[in-house]
Amino acid sequence: MTKLFNDPARFTEDMLVGFLDANARYVVGVPGGVVRAQETRPGKVAVVIGGGSGHYPAFCGTVGTGFADGAVVGNIFTSPSAEEAASVARAAHGDAGVLLTTGNYAGDVMNFGLAVTQLRGEGIDAHYFAVTDDVASAPKGEESKRRGIAGDFTVFKCASAAAEEGLDLAGVVAVAEAANAATRTLGVAFDGCTLPGADHPLFTVPEGTMGVGLGIHGEPGVAEESMPTAADLAATLVDGVLAEKPDNVQERIAVILNGLGRTKYEELFVVWGEAARLLRERGYTVVDPEVGELVTSLDMAGCSLTVMWLDETLERYWTAPADTPAYRKGAVPVGEQGQRRTDTDTGSAPEAPRPAELSDDEGRSGGRLVARALEAMADMLADAEDELGRIDAVAGDGDHGRGMVKGSSAARAAAARAVDAGAGQGSVLSAAGREWAAKAGGTSGVLWGALLSALGGRLGDTGRPDSATVAAGMRDGYDALIELGGAAPGDKTMLDALLPFVEELERRTADGESWQQAWTSAAETATEAARATAEMRPKVGRARPLAERSVGTPDAGATSLAMCARTVAGCFTLTAGGDKQ
Repeated sequence: MTKLFNDPARFTEDMLVGFLDANARYVVGVPGGVVRAQETRPGKVAVVIGGGSGHYPAFCGTVGTGFADGAVVGNIFTSPSAEEAASVARAAHGDAGVLLTTGNYAGDVMNFGLAVTQLRGEGIDAHYFAVTDDVASAPKGEESKRRGIAGDFTVFKCASAAAEEGLDLAGVVAVAEAANAATRTLGVAFDGCTLPGADHPLFTVPEGTMGVGLGIHGEPGVAEESMPTAADLAATLVDGVLAEKPDNVQERIAVILNGLGRTKYEELFVVWGEAARLLRERGYTVVDPEVGELVTSLDMAGCSLTVMWLDETLERYWTAPADTPAYRKGAVPVGEQGQRRTDTDTGSAPEAPRPAELSDDEGRSGGRLVARALEAMADMLADAEDELGRIDAVAGDGDHGRGMVKGSSAARAAAARAVDAGAGQGSVLSAAGREWAAKAGGTSGVLWGALLSALGGRLGDTGRPDSATVAAGMRDGYDALIELGGAAPGDKTMLDALLPFVEELERRTADGESWQQAWTSAAETATEAARATAEMRPKVGRARPLAERSVGTPDAGATSLAMCARTVAGCFTLTAGGDKQ
């Protein structure tokens, strides 16, 4: 269990304070994460890695010469926001472009992809790449759906070494692609991990067994097997990874036996002795193996085996020197680093018009109503955090409740500030959406941010929106989520509650009902639809590899959306004149 913390909600922020102080020779903090203490030298591509916290030394522990130029640091097991990714990339960028790279998780893919779009709009040549090494998360032929786990390390290392060598952005991307295509990982868990402040682990493994095919965000394995000896475990890992050997590869390999946080180094060495013997018996030459904690999962008990098949180029990059807070290899030549940073300001957006200049009295009245609804949502989600986390942990990482609380709390505060500044309903919703996405991160953060922003764009800041406009705004929000998420109704996501809500809202308002009355009915429709997701099998996201385990439990995102819809409905009260407001 994770025992040492102050406020669990600020665990990541508090961790970064200590990390930056202890490693000031290597890194400095910027909004959203960390970058090298030295500026990126002219002509060098910047490599920015990242994801949720809880994986140290990945990701911030590998920022330094020969490795990453920056790391975006999200909340525990939660993708950073697009704003945070863009902020770190902007600070790390020199003059030759930037590669942003993460594991293949929906929240990371969406947020880092949005960051790339933003950076390109600012004139920065940027590219995004997702690592897909986890053989347990999707079958052969569907490699693009696989998660990125400890194989992140080999891909990040080779891409970073290529950038250090002086390749241009296209060349660095090509190395990342080649390293990813050559990398395979299989992991096992003996016990689950516990989030700071929680009194129980995200999942448990039955006594005398191990979970095979775990994820690094606290997801349980896809199968259970009897607890093996070290020799039997080594055989399971070696056989599982080699069964996924890429075509047309050589017999020289880079190998990582990675501890997940609670399995001791001595235990790993026992397993490695067996694994190394098996690999060599099968004709492989092991090049610079790594045995230890490189990509952890808080305090999870377990380990994973990663193999990257080497060609001459990948071997050169795998063995290249690096000097970072948590990972060192060889000797970094003197004089290859840039100047010490003196200003880590990432810049700011152009000053926008004052909100009060864009709104009228009716718009400001609508803004107050929006703020009141967001406040009610935040209060409700705080009470529901544990239950939403429990639902999410059945086949995911259990962070949905915490993410929704962080996002809605940030949205509530942003809405209150916008109201104080005289904003109308559209600007209040947009401000809330930006802060929800920025502070929650993850998949739910970017989706809720897009939903609120799309609704705000439709409602505008002047006048009182009519029922057709409110319904159209919710349809805009649904369309934004379809475009962003790569999911569809039937995939067991929040869309399975949102689409019935939108359709019922549209039907009733088209029949002449006020949007307030229609919203209440649509919220009940969404609630029934969310319950019905219990019988679905997930087709996207982290829960997909555990589809059978998910059956019988509703989707956490659909559940929370329906809860929010019902809460908003309860905010509409009758005035003395009989009108709702």
